[in-house]
Amino acid sequence: MQPLTFDWQFFWLCFEKIGIAWLLVMPTGWMSEKQGNSVGIRTFPLVAMASCGFLLIIPDLPNGDSSRVLQGLVTGIGFVGGGAIVRDGISVRGTATAASIWAAGAIGAAVALGHIEIALVVAVMDVFTMRALVPIKQYIDREREELDAPSHSSGNSE
Repeated sequence: MQPLTFDWQFFWLCFEKIGIAWLLVMPTGWMSEKQGNSVGIRTFPLVAMASCGFLLIIPDLPNGDSSRVLQGLVTGIGFVGGGAIVRDGISVRGTATAASIWAAGAIGAAVALGHIEIALVVAVMDVFTMRALVPIKQYIDREREELDAPSHSSGNSE
């Protein structure tokens, strides 16, 4: 058994990386919370921090097998994301939120592995997708509703 030691330099490195992961997903968490989604301001940062933290411990593992840790993270984050998906009759909601949770995990993983550029690109594109594409989705939904609506002019309800 190894004695407990504390490395201040490593502590600050971990604090920096986990803090960056936290900061990068906060806008998505904030928007999700404001929209009243089942996951938001707490879940997104926790997913990013946990992903970052798990990958930061890889050098201390016996084989340092990052691929297996990453595989477990992807599976676990998929489980968390599945909790955001809600079925309401024939409609399903929350799939974009679930995908955004996966993006939060990718952001945390990228930061941990030293790929801040990837984390930044994913964070910016996630916010853009979840915010800027909403009007386009609403437009498409309205168009689809109009096409699916029964014709009232002929009295035929088929």
